[in-house]
Amino acid sequence: MKIAILGHKRIPSREGGIEVVVDELAVRMAELGHDVVVYNRNCGENCIKKYKNIRIVEIPTFQSSKLNAMVYSLLATFHIIFHHYDIVHYHAEGPCAMLPLAKLFGKRTVATIHGLDWQRAKWGGFATKYLKFGEKMAAKFADRLIVLSSSMQKYFLDTYHREGCRIPNGIQRMQQRDADIIHKYGIGNRDYILFLARLTPEKGLRYLVEAFADVKTDKKLIVAGRLRPSTPYIEEIQKIAAEDKRIQFIDFVQGEELAELYSNCYLYVLPSDIEGMPLSLLEAISFRARVLVSDIPENTEFLNTYGHSFAKGNVASLREKLQYLLDNEKLYACDFKSEDTPVETERKIDEIAAQYDWAEIVQKTLDVYSEINKKQ
Repeated sequence: MKIAILGHKRIPSREGGIEVVVDELAVRMAELGHDVVVYNRNCGENCIKKYKNIRIVEIPTFQSSKLNAMVYSLLATFHIIFHHYDIVHYHAEGPCAMLPLAKLFGKRTVATIHGLDWQRAKWGGFATKYLKFGEKMAAKFADRLIVLSSSMQKYFLDTYHREGCRIPNGIQRMQQRDADIIHKYGIGNRDYILFLARLTPEKGLRYLVEAFADVKTDKKLIVAGRLRPSTPYIEEIQKIAAEDKRIQFIDFVQGEELAELYSNCYLYVLPSDIEGMPLSLLEAISFRARVLVSDIPENTEFLNTYGHSFAKGNVASLREKLQYLLDNEKLYACDFKSEDTPVETERKIDEIAAQYDWAEIVQKTLDVYSEINKKQ
């Protein structure tokens, strides 16, 4: 099968969850013998034409512009129109705005909606309307619609009367790493709380910074996320955090350094208001980290009895749960009802890993492709 994938920024990259998902899908599909072409946005001097048996097509875009994604998806779609593909797979709401153009030229299309991007605080005006338009085009014109969560299935059914196929993001068991590289930040095993996500308002970092200020602990709060280019939001958060010397910003990390951060944190916290299906949370669990998340369905629906939650957007609730977990080191089970042995904790992680296995997720996606081709 010849497959085109677009909608991300670029692979290989960890710039966001979509990039990780596209990487996993494309690499694994190519390993299974499929001809996979991935459309990257302009990557400057670091462009590649081949990556792990995947052909990369670079689409030129503006270096810095709100029109970047629109121009990219339009030009990528034009390129796709003049080439043969059995399936064209769009990722994210914005790029899906161009999906009807591919359909007009007879392309078989799949759309994966990773989250309701128009709800994110950073967007407004034209951008919000454009994202909602892309969402509508995916619901109306895609041959198959893929969503990541049950709550997203309900949203599309209620809003567009369109049934989405639930195929979540994946997880794989990771080998824990001893603290080594991260010593440069003055941290070691279990002496810090970790926030690792995009530094945007919907991720809820402000709630965490405000809650942490009144938590009694000597542990640090490590904030890992891309600091450049800076934004008014990042500057505001850094100004608030500057009053607490326990809070440390360490910018974007990946590779072994990222693995060490997950492996050695006392607690991973994701206080987000909005998610599609948070890959950073899945990654934290894969490294056996304890987790504390906001109680939005996208965070809690796959945790089962592993992890803890607090009331979304409620600083007092977050502060209370943080303090409780810091005061009760052996507590793992949800709602603080029991103490898990290491064996029970491993069993719970195994259950989550089995439910969100990448090999199975790739096969389900390929099954969707095959169903479309059979109907044509």
